[in-house]
Amino acid sequence: MLFNSIQFLIFFIVVTSSYFILPYKFRWILLLISSCYFYMAFVPIYILILGFTIVIDYFAGIFIENARGKQRKLFLICSLVANIGVLAIFKYYNFLNENLSFLLHGFALNNPLPYLTILLPIGLSFHTFQAMSYTIEVYRGNQSAERHFGIYSLYVMFYPQLVAGPIERPQNLLYQFREKYDFNYDRVTSGLRLMAWGLFKKVVIADRLSTVADTVYNNSHHFNSLSLIIATVFFSFEIFCDFSAYSDMAIGAARIMGFTLMKNFDKPYHSKTISEFWKRWHISLSTWFKDYLYITLGGNRVSVPRWYFNLFIVFVVSGLWHGASWAFIIWGALHGFYLVFALITHDFRSRFNKLLGLNKLTFIAVLTNFILVAYAWIFFRANKVSEAFYISKHIITGIPELLKKVTTHQPIMENLGLGQKDMVLSFLLIIFLETVHYIQGKVNISETFMNKPSYFRWTVYFGVVIAIVFLGVFGNRQFIYFQF
Repeated sequence: MLFNSIQFLIFFIVVTSSYFILPYKFRWILLLISSCYFYMAFVPIYILILGFTIVIDYFAGIFIENARGKQRKLFLICSLVANIGVLAIFKYYNFLNENLSFLLHGFALNNPLPYLTILLPIGLSFHTFQAMSYTIEVYRGNQSAERHFGIYSLYVMFYPQLVAGPIERPQNLLYQFREKYDFNYDRVTSGLRLMAWGLFKKVVIADRLSTVADTVYNNSHHFNSLSLIIATVFFSFEIFCDFSAYSDMAIGAARIMGFTLMKNFDKPYHSKTISEFWKRWHISLSTWFKDYLYITLGGNRVSVPRWYFNLFIVFVVSGLWHGASWAFIIWGALHGFYLVFALITHDFRSRFNKLLGLNKLTFIAVLTNFILVAYAWIFFRANKVSEAFYISKHIITGIPELLKKVTTHQPIMENLGLGQKDMVLSFLLIIFLETVHYIQGKVNISETFMNKPSYFRWTVYFGVVIAIVFLGVFGNRQFIYFQF
């Protein structure tokens, strides 16, 4: 069930209304049943996979809390193996099998293992990581084992963030299912505003930009350097608007009922460094890897070479988390390289920037960082590794040919799938989005907006609705991160 569908609108109205009508003691049942229905709207049979990991982790948490000594670690390992095992089978088995076949072929051997024809369950990586955080936190003593099976199931399956996050920690979310939240007008309107903003980013911006990105990336060899640049920039904003839209709508839907989910995005393209970018982009995942992988590897409490290795390997694993493909691994490795290279050259760059006065030009740092991030997105978006390398190369080597066409007065703009008016609108929407982010960095927009007269607020509300209706690209296009 997609957030940008009529089906979800009806589902949301019915569930939210029923939530406030029902007595407090029955609300968790409503939310659990609703979450099951929400998940089964995609592929019903996969609810059994979710149920399997829920049962394993529920009992693992209790056993970990009651056990002593090495038994605690044994129960934790059992839980992690079950979760990672499900991921390995559904998400990585064919990828690993394919690479094994390639390796054996080099030795003139055949791979006896069969390929599996199975679909990847929606949002598998998200709810698996959320479940893993629960048993890890119980093992670390930061969270008491949940004895109420229904409440624990709801923690894993809570429908707003079930399939694409934010990836919550148990100590941030579990206790909230026992709280009683009454209808609060200000909280409800705040949640609705956030959901509307998310829907606007999805159907008006992201799904419009996707037309150009899809057109070019699906036929990359037929487009010039300028087209590749435009498509890459458009995809950079498409994936941000698409993913942050889901997070906004999830956070907004939860907020209406009284639940607080963690912030997942914070103006990432205004970052001046790669390190800052990952503190602003998919915050719930980057902090997950920091808390459970980076620190476990030793973090920065090791020798400098080992520290660099820890950073690099975390980003490689992050790339693999996103997808079973070498393209995703390269994407993660690129970000790992960016980060390590920045650390190694930090002193030199600081002196160089100070000498030329570049340290005072924040815009240059932001633009440079965006170019690095956008370049890495090529490997994220490309259909195959070979195409990613072609695009990443031709986007630069094709510039001389482009300049030659300019000097000889030949047309350089190609048909990118959108008409002229929609192309202009797309650029204006990107400018509008970043203008909003700039203002957000200066003032609290929500607070300022609520201090305006009611006629002004309602004018804006109607304006957003009209913009969504008349400018939205409707086709129930799936959110990008559903595939992870």
